[in-house]
Amino acid sequence: MFPAIFLDRDGVIIENRSDYVRDWSHVSIFPDAVRALSSPRLKDHKIVIVTNQSAVGRGIISLETAEDINDRLVRLFRDQGSKVDGAYLCPHGPADGCDCRKPKPGLLLRAAKELSLDLKRSWMVGDAWSDIQAGLAAGVRGTIILRTGRGADQLSLPRPVDVQEFLVCDDLLQALETILSVDADG
Repeated sequence: MFPAIFLDRDGVIIENRSDYVRDWSHVSIFPDAVRALSSPRLKDHKIVIVTNQSAVGRGIISLETAEDINDRLVRLFRDQGSKVDGAYLCPHGPADGCDCRKPKPGLLLRAAKELSLDLKRSWMVGDAWSDIQAGLAAGVRGTIILRTGRGADQLSLPRPVDVQEFLVCDDLLQALETILSVDADG
């Protein structure tokens, strides 16, 4: 069983768009994301993208387009020497009542089963309270909310009552350094 670092996609490794990432031309990767995910110190962790893509459920893009964007993103990271072991997406809209849309833990639980992940040794990194809630619901070791993407705005909102402990980092690079430091300390 492997520890994982679960990453939200939009706002964590790529820029958020208010009108949704609807095709590959809308993807704008954060400059430090490739470097952050290229660290040889990540060799003992699985890196897994978990992303809500309600644009599919809302009929704005097709499931095939959303999956293609994720596949191309994973290939791009791998081609540049970065570590990404998988990408999982929820195609449902907010009112669909599925178990995979964050803040529910379905994406993390599915990835854990398929990739032999140890959730108790894993982390969730996101830019929204729903990311933190999904990590906590899945039973991960720790959660980090970034100030990138929607993170700064989310941190100005009231904290959900079910979120007791979490860390705050400026960006993905700082989050990964924090995780590696905490994990090294046991």
